[in-house]
Amino acid sequence: MTRVPVPLLSLLLILSIISADVSAETIHVPVTRRKSSVPRDIDYYTAVADRVRVKYNFPTSSSSSRSSRRRHDSAKFGKRASDAGMNITNQGDDNSYFGMVSIGTPAQTFKVILDTGSSDLWVTSSNCLSCDDDIPKFQSSSSSTFQTLISSSGSTAINYGSGNVSGSISQDTVQMGGFSVPSQTFLLGSELSDGLINAPVTGIMGLAFQSLSATQSTPFWQELINSGALASPEMGVWLSRASSEDSDKEVSVIDGEPEVPGGIFTLGGANTTLFSGDLEFLNTQGTSYWLLNVETLTAQSQTISLGSSQLAAIDTGTTLLGGPTEAVQNFYAAIEGSAPAGGGMYTFPCSTTINATLSFGGTAWSINPDDLNLGPVSRHSPDCTGGIFDVSFGTNIPGDSQIPSWIVGDVFLKNVYTVFRGTTSSDGINSGTPSIGFAQLSSAAGGSGTAPGNVGSTQTNGGSRTWVPSLLSGLILAVISSMTLS
Repeated sequence: MTRVPVPLLSLLLILSIISADVSAETIHVPVTRRKSSVPRDIDYYTAVADRVRVKYNFPTSSSSSRSSRRRHDSAKFGKRASDAGMNITNQGDDNSYFGMVSIGTPAQTFKVILDTGSSDLWVTSSNCLSCDDDIPKFQSSSSSTFQTLISSSGSTAINYGSGNVSGSISQDTVQMGGFSVPSQTFLLGSELSDGLINAPVTGIMGLAFQSLSATQSTPFWQELINSGALASPEMGVWLSRASSEDSDKEVSVIDGEPEVPGGIFTLGGANTTLFSGDLEFLNTQGTSYWLLNVETLTAQSQTISLGSSQLAAIDTGTTLLGGPTEAVQNFYAAIEGSAPAGGGMYTFPCSTTINATLSFGGTAWSINPDDLNLGPVSRHSPDCTGGIFDVSFGTNIPGDSQIPSWIVGDVFLKNVYTVFRGTTSSDGINSGTPSIGFAQLSSAAGGSGTAPGNVGSTQTNGGSRTWVPSLLSGLILAVISSMTLS
C-alpha cells in the first residue's frame, strides 16, 4: 500500500480546504492533537473503562461484586436526573477532541470537549473557586446578553466518574464555527471536582439528543438544524491516530505541550476528501444516545457470538470499545494466549496481531490492529492490553431494552469516516429518523481508499445519494493527550 508522507497529507488537507467554494456556511479548520509523554499501562486503561461504566450507569470494577440490579431500576431514558452518573469524557492519547466555542456579547472563546455521548453544554464560571487557576473561565458579568434561568431547584449538578460540576442553568449567545444560537441554554459551572478537566479545556459540548440533557435544553447542534442554519443536518467526524511519527508532525506548542494534526470535525455536511466511496447510513435506534445495533463481530476470521444484547452507543467521547461480558469473552477466546486481567480488561501476547471487523447491519468495517493493542501491560511486559473490554460485568440487559450494552468509542471510530445525521422540519420539530453513516477512509485520511476530487456534502434521502458541493463547515478539534481524568 502506498504511504502518504505526513507533509503531503497536511498539504492535501489544506488544499481541500482552500479549494472549497467560500460561503457563509463554509468554514474549515484542521484538527490538532496534543502529544503525551505519560505512559499508559493496564491500570490507566482500567480506570478509563470504569469512567465509561459510570457514564452509562454500569457497575464499576470496584463495585462489580455487588448486585447490579439497581442499575436497571434507575437507568431509564428521558430527562436525566441532575444526580445521575453520566457524561464522562476520557482524556488521553487519541480520545478527547475539543472545539472552539464563543459565548456572550462580546464573545469569549473557549475550548470544549466534543462528545456524542452526552447532550449538555457546560463551561466553568469566573466565580468557580474550586477550579484550577489555569482553566479559562467565562466572565458572565462581561456579557450584555447573559441570563441566569431562575428555578426552584437552584444549583444543578452533573456527576462524572471522576467528580462533578455544579452551577446555574444559564442562557447566552453561543457561537461555533461561524454558526450562532442567540439564547442557548447551558450550565455555568461554579463548583468543579479536582481533576475533572484540565487546561486548556473549559467544559464539554454534548452532541447527543435532548432526552439526555440534565439542563433539559435543546443541544446546540439541534438548535442549528431547527433554525435552518445548517445546509445539511449532519456532523462529520474524522479522528486521526497517534503514532510514533508524531514527532515529525508538530505544528505548534500550546501551554508547553506540542500539538500535532488530529482530525477534522465538520458541522453541516461531510468532507468528501476524507472518505472513499459512498456513506452507508443506518437508522438510529431511538433518540437518546446515537444508537445502532451491532450485527457482526469477528476476530481472527471467526464470527463471534454476541448474545442477546446488541444495542451500541456511538460515542466520540469514549476511548475504548466496550461490550457485554459474553461477547467480549467470546472475542478473546478467538485470540491465542489472551487472558482476563481484572477490571473487565484482557491481555494478549504483544507479538499477536488481532484482525477484527465490526458491522452494524451493512459493511464489515476492519479495525486497525494498532487500535486493538493499547500497549504493554507494564514496562517490558510481553503481554499487551486489549482495546475491547467488558463494560457490563455480567449485567443482564434485556434484548428489547433501550439501554446500550456496547459503547463504541475511538478504538473503532478512528477506522472510519462517521456522519451523525439529524432530522429537519419547517416548524423546528423533529421528523423522520436520525441516522449514522460510515465510509472507508480515503488515502488522505490514512485509509486505503482514494479521495474524491471534489469537496462537498453527502446527503441521503431514502435510498438515493446526492453530492452537494461546498456545504461544509469544519470546526476546530484537538486530541488532548496530555491530560488525565482522575
